[in-house]
Amino acid sequence: MEIGILGLPQSGKSTLFEIMTGVKVDPARQETVVRGQASVPDGRFDRLVEIYRPAKVSPAKVPFVDVHVAGERPWEAIRQSLSGTDGLLHVVDGFSLPDLSLALEGYRKLADELILSDLIIIEKKLERVAKTPKKSISPQETAQNDLLPRLKECLEAGRPLRAAGLTPQEVFTLKSFSFWTIKPELVVVNVAEDNLAFADEFAAGAGLAEPVLGICCKIEAELAGLTPAEQQEFLASMGIAEPAFGRIIRAAFSLLGRISFFTVGDDEVKAWVIPAGTKAPKAAGTIHNDFERGFIKAEVMHYDEFIACGGSAAEVKSAGRLRLEGKEYIVLDGDIINFRFNV
Repeated sequence: MEIGILGLPQSGKSTLFEIMTGVKVDPARQETVVRGQASVPDGRFDRLVEIYRPAKVSPAKVPFVDVHVAGERPWEAIRQSLSGTDGLLHVVDGFSLPDLSLALEGYRKLADELILSDLIIIEKKLERVAKTPKKSISPQETAQNDLLPRLKECLEAGRPLRAAGLTPQEVFTLKSFSFWTIKPELVVVNVAEDNLAFADEFAAGAGLAEPVLGICCKIEAELAGLTPAEQQEFLASMGIAEPAFGRIIRAAFSLLGRISFFTVGDDEVKAWVIPAGTKAPKAAGTIHNDFERGFIKAEVMHYDEFIACGGSAAEVKSAGRLRLEGKEYIVLDGDIINFRFNV
C-alpha cells in the first residue's frame, strides 16, 4: 500500500511530503525516490492510548512516495518509480498561481500527461494484438484485450480510466498494465495563507469526481516545527480546528479503501490496517501468520461500545456486548479485537 505524490515543479509536493511524513529531503544526496510514512490522525486511537497508557503505541500508517527527476525522459523515470503505487496524490499550485484559470490549466496539464501516457500504452498493445495469432493468446490476455477498445475510447475523450465504469474484477484484470489514471486520486490545492478559500473555488471550477482538499504548506510547515501545545494555540489563533495535513492523510487512507481495527493492552495499543471487507481470519493474519492458520474465534467489541461502557472491557463483557465471531465475520472499522487461535 503506497500513494505516489505528483505535481508540476514548484507546486509544493515535496514540502507536503515532508510535512506529512517528517522525512526531510536532502538535496545533496540527490535521491530520486524518497519514501516515508505518515501516521493517520485518529481520535479513537488517542482515546485508547489515554485509557491504557501502554508502553508502546502504534498508530495506523500511510506510506507516501515522492520522486525527484530532471533532464531527459522524466516521465519514464517517474513511471518506473511509481508504477507499484496504489493511489495518487496530485498537488496543484494555488499560491503562485492564485488565478483560477491558471490553476486549472496547471492541473489539466499534468492530468493530460497521465491520460496520454496511458493512451500510448493501449495503442502499442493494440498494435501487438493485431499482429499476434489468436491461438497463441492466453485467456488472461484475451480478457485484457477485450477491455482495451473501451479504455481507448475513454482516454481519447479526455477522461481518466477510473471514470470508465470498470468493475473491481476488470481493474484486477488490468493490474499488469500499471496505468496511471486507473489509480484512485486525491487532489490537493496548495494555497496562499491569505487566500485559504481558493481550494473551494478550484474544486467548484474543476468539477472533478475526485476529492479535492486545500492546504497552505507555508502555514503547515510552521506548525510541524511546534510542540503539540503550541500547535493547538496556533490553530486556535487561526480559527482552525486541526492541521490540514491530518485531513489529507485521513483522506489518502480512505482513498485506498483501508480501515483500522485495534488491539489494546498495557504493553501496546496498535491500529492494524486492512482493506475494507476483510474477514476475521485474514485480519488476524496481519498480526501473525499463525493467527490466521490457527484461527478459532475473534473476541470483538466495537470502539463505540467500549466507550459507552466507560472505557472498560470488563463492563463490555458484563453488559453482554462482547461478541465471539467466526471465520465469516467481516471486520469493521473501529473494532477492538482479541483473536483466539491454536497452531
